[in-house]
Amino acid sequence: MARLPIEVDGAGLPPLGMAPEKFLRDYWQKRPLLVRNAFPGFVSPITPEDLAGLACEEAALARIVLHDRKRDRWELRNGPFAEESFPKLPKKDWTLLVQDVDKWDMDVRALLGAFRFLPAWRLDDIMVSFAAPGGSVGAHVDQYDVFLLQAHGRRRWQIDTDPKAPKDFRPDVELKLLREFTPDHEWVLAPGDMLYLPPGVPHHGVAEDACLTFSVGMRAPSRAELMLDFVEELAAAVPEESRYADPELTLPADPHEIDEAAFARVRAALSELQTLDETALRRWFGRFITQYRAAGELASPARAPTLAAVADTLARGGHLHRHPHARHAWAREGKRARLHANGLAYAMGVASARMLAAAEVIDDAAFAALDAEGRNALDALLAQGHYHLQKPARRR
Repeated sequence: MARLPIEVDGAGLPPLGMAPEKFLRDYWQKRPLLVRNAFPGFVSPITPEDLAGLACEEAALARIVLHDRKRDRWELRNGPFAEESFPKLPKKDWTLLVQDVDKWDMDVRALLGAFRFLPAWRLDDIMVSFAAPGGSVGAHVDQYDVFLLQAHGRRRWQIDTDPKAPKDFRPDVELKLLREFTPDHEWVLAPGDMLYLPPGVPHHGVAEDACLTFSVGMRAPSRAELMLDFVEELAAAVPEESRYADPELTLPADPHEIDEAAFARVRAALSELQTLDETALRRWFGRFITQYRAAGELASPARAPTLAAVADTLARGGHLHRHPHARHAWAREGKRARLHANGLAYAMGVASARMLAAAEVIDDAAFAALDAEGRNALDALLAQGHYHLQKPARRR
């Protein structure tokens, strides 16, 4: 069997250099892939100055990592940052990282369209980092898939593909940096090049010159996180008076022993965990995976537009624009569907759920196609701040 390449040229078939089906079969969560020219002629939609300005916003999730090479010391600073703090930074060996830039900049958000070969609800965010020459965040491991797109300047990447590579962390730094790192592949990425890394691959990126890197990260909750959230939801539905009980208690042979009858009663009390209701499981996961995992939650408007006002504005050429912090997905329920939106859920027809989950912009035709339940859901989502009504442009 031919060995799969770790490096391909994507110019002929961007952004993967191959059919998405082949990538998912051969590389996704299996092995790294460097795609040269994944985005041929790529020009960054934002500048380092734009990123620094965003890092000063109160709601932005920003960090600065500085490395003292001489003493091999790392420092982590959390934002938001004051504008005057940037000119005081050294000329090299530091990195600014800002999460969720796709929620702030629509040109950056548009890049997500190139990753629609993946479930949209799996895409988490686009983090953008600016690194001064020599800037890095150290050798580390991510527990999720990531696509590292070079947007400006050049960055040197090293990875270790050994599945037995040590994953212990250094005890002397606040960051989760690897104690040992022995790379077996090394590349310098230029604008438009992209490195895909599945979970658990040790990697280290260092800026060759001042550069911008876009990290398209996946949402991958841990099994512990899934179990904890689901159990909390089950527990919330259990009435306070439902408790451990033993009305059939008999005289114990040893009052200090937890006997078999007691363990049987415990198993009965936890029976809901052993026989998970499929409908409850599906509805819980839809709510869970669409809840935003960080800052920037939606805020209800002081006065949401009515459906009648929306219909009138759309009929005149206006549009409904979905808020960038809105996370929508849908799932089938028999012949019908359920729309999940930032932890909320609405039952409706399949066509309406599919449209409301996918559409970043709703026009008159899309609105007219909604069934009655879809319109009711839209009305509720308007009140929650999921959409902004844009009036038609005035004719000159």
